[in-house]
Amino acid sequence: MIKRLFDIIGSFFGLIFAAIAYPLIALAIVIDDGFPVVVSLERISEGRIIRVHKFRSMVRGAHAMKPELMSRNERADGPLFKMRHDPRVTKSGRVIRRFRLDELPQFWDVFMGRLSLVGPRPHEPGEVAAYPKEFKSITRAKAGLTGLSQVSGASGLPFRRELELDLFYVEHASIWLDLKILLKTVWLFIADPTGV
Repeated sequence: MIKRLFDIIGSFFGLIFAAIAYPLIALAIVIDDGFPVVVSLERISEGRIIRVHKFRSMVRGAHAMKPELMSRNERADGPLFKMRHDPRVTKSGRVIRRFRLDELPQFWDVFMGRLSLVGPRPHEPGEVAAYPKEFKSITRAKAGLTGLSQVSGASGLPFRRELELDLFYVEHASIWLDLKILLKTVWLFIADPTGV
């Protein structure tokens, strides 16, 4: 109950900031590549598929193009896909992603209870299916907007190390650990937004 109250209060203030930035980000997306402005994506949280929301940073139909690009995947250590110069990312999307603005709509997902402010990284169903069995328990926790793995190296971490950090969080979760992760997230965002 304390964690949920923490999420509601934190996401409320996040939504205020998002409301200020929303018109400018939306206008940039529309001018660059039209509608939609926000996309809904499948992720796993609390053992089920949920829909999380992001500002659109890729061309329409980007997910359907993924199989064609798999041979150029730079993450060979697991099921995650990463390309430094992904051709699907729009011009506005590069800026939005650089400063992590694409994730602002997820404050609404936190407010509605689909995500938590802090938790394991929300992965796609196909990625979760590739978890080694010793990490399956991570999927029963509520996924987070930020988390221990995100502030410990983000997408630069090997896949297994990311899962180890998320499992550590699940097994040692507390409000104090949440506060520590949130403060580190804010610090990293100020110091280097590309590293969060």
